[in-house]
Amino acid sequence: MKLLVALLLGVYILQANEVVDIKNTSVKNLSVSEEKKRFYSLVVPAVQKVHEELSAKYKRIKKDIGAKKNTQEIKDLKHLYRVTTDEELLLALKPHPVSIAIAQAAIESAWATSHIFLKANNLFGVWSVNKNDDRIAAAQKRKGNRTIWLRKFKNVEGSIRTYYLTIARVKVYKKLREYRMKTDDVFEIIKGLDKYSERGTKYVDSIGKVIRHNDLTKYDKR
Repeated sequence: MKLLVALLLGVYILQANEVVDIKNTSVKNLSVSEEKKRFYSLVVPAVQKVHEELSAKYKRIKKDIGAKKNTQEIKDLKHLYRVTTDEELLLALKPHPVSIAIAQAAIESAWATSHIFLKANNLFGVWSVNKNDDRIAAAQKRKGNRTIWLRKFKNVEGSIRTYYLTIARVKVYKKLREYRMKTDDVFEIIKGLDKYSERGTKYVDSIGKVIRHNDLTKYDKR
């Protein structure tokens, strides 16, 4: 139980210059400290890269809307994000802080040690409902006999991009999109993730704890 709490809250302090050989180290042989170093090495740079790209697109499209330029691209983006107005598009395009994505990745992938991550690069437990997807079956069935299919990604970046896209266009995350447009306070924004898990507000509390105990907001300051 203590080990589980340590994994969730990340109470071990990691030094920035400490590196784990990701390719040649078995997950089973890692200490809690080494496990977390491995997670940060795998996930943080990828989240930051995707976030920077999404932020740049948001700023560019915001300018284009104001200048009434690139109208076809804006029309295509509205179709992609399932919105009809300029305001809704900007709500969809603005990404939330990386600290939130990192915290969710830590929770959903058990710090990059879960079966779904190791087999499918799936950091966020993204389901698949399309039989044509590249996917794998979950280790456990739901409600006795129902097989749950999970998306398989070629790399970590693909998982992160799909996560941000899902948050950007699924109706249940509208509240989060509104929060992140109004504030950069991660502890306010995460209130919009109460529908991400069946745990509801307890899940939101878990995200907040992971962010605080690991000082993840430092990754937002770039």
